[in-house]
Amino acid sequence: MAATGTKEWAATTANCITGCEHRCLYCYAHAMASRFGRVHPEGWGHEVVNEKAAAKGYGKRKGSVMFPTTHDLTPANIEHTLPVLRRQLEAGNQVLVVSKPHPDVIDKITTELEAYKAQVLFRFTIGSVSVRTLAFWEPGAPGPLDRMTSLSLAHSRGWRTSVSMEPLLEVIEDRVVAMVETLAPLVTVDIWVGKLNKGEERLRKNGHWGDMAKRALRHLENSQSDKRIRALVARLDSHPLVVWKESIKAVVGESTRNTADDSWAREPGSTD
Repeated sequence: MAATGTKEWAATTANCITGCEHRCLYCYAHAMASRFGRVHPEGWGHEVVNEKAAAKGYGKRKGSVMFPTTHDLTPANIEHTLPVLRRQLEAGNQVLVVSKPHPDVIDKITTELEAYKAQVLFRFTIGSVSVRTLAFWEPGAPGPLDRMTSLSLAHSRGWRTSVSMEPLLEVIEDRVVAMVETLAPLVTVDIWVGKLNKGEERLRKNGHWGDMAKRALRHLENSQSDKRIRALVARLDSHPLVVWKESIKAVVGESTRNTADDSWAREPGSTD
């Protein structure tokens, strides 16, 4: 069975905070926490540090580690998250750092963890370059300029870089192609493209099922019809950096030209 979700990206995951100030309407972690009664929908934006997780030691794990997956790295929590990242790297782990990035945070990480550069891949989420679109779907997260600045900063300092265009929040084919062309010079590994998963279910659980959210979701889903997705794949499937997430593959099938390059996470000298 093909890998899905975080397993497409890393063997294991790590987190040290409950909640996320970015408050993305579609957040899967928020929906899971709401489903099991771990947090009230309106309280997700208030971050709570898991002291045990933040203080734990890390051994060498088999395969790469994705950090974080249920929260983000922000100026407000970096004093807690940076030590966790450092301990994972000190143990010899290869870490995939996934974030809607703040430039100050990326500056701090790339400065203070320079010695571990070879063990890190940054994957920044950029589902749109529209200020208005990101402000609606990801109201507490950095805008497109901050994300592009962060990507440029990491790239200019010689770190491995990647982009996640999942969920893809743009609805016009030409815009998506233009985004890929703009981002590609700043990407060293890959650009993942995927649709919003379980949109209605997650928006409902996260307390965002008002009229505006309903209209926005329907517009997004209608504009990413199977026909349009096939047209998008036809234009980008030969791009050397583009990798399709499972939501796209469900429409077009497996692509022999688009497979993840995990060479960044291999042990020195390994050919596995």
